[in-house]
Amino acid sequence: MNRKQLLKSWKYKLMLFKAYFEHGYSFMSYPKWVVAIFGIGEVVNKNYNIVIIGAFIFFISCVVIGWLFIKWGFYEAQQEVSNQFNLFVKELRKRKTI
Repeated sequence: MNRKQLLKSWKYKLMLFKAYFEHGYSFMSYPKWVVAIFGIGEVVNKNYNIVIIGAFIFFISCVVIGWLFIKWGFYEAQQEVSNQFNLFVKELRKRKTI
C-alpha cells in the first residue's frame, strides 16, 4: 500500500483518532482521579445519568486535548526531548555530522 492510499484508509484514521485520545488521556491522568471521586459519589447517590454524561465529557475532552497536543507541535517537541536521551539517535546524529 503506498503512502496516499494509507493516509486515506480507515486504519490510518482510526490510529490517528487513537493517538489523539491517548495523548489527551495522558494529560488528564491526574484530573481523572477528581472526576472518579465525583463519579463514585454520584453512583452512591444513584445518579447514573450524571456519571454517563461525565464520562462522555471526559472522553471528548481527552480527544480535544490530544488533537491540540498534536496540532500545536507538542508531539514533535516531546519526541525531540526523548531523542536527546536515546543512545541510538545520538549515535546516528553523530555519524551524520561527520
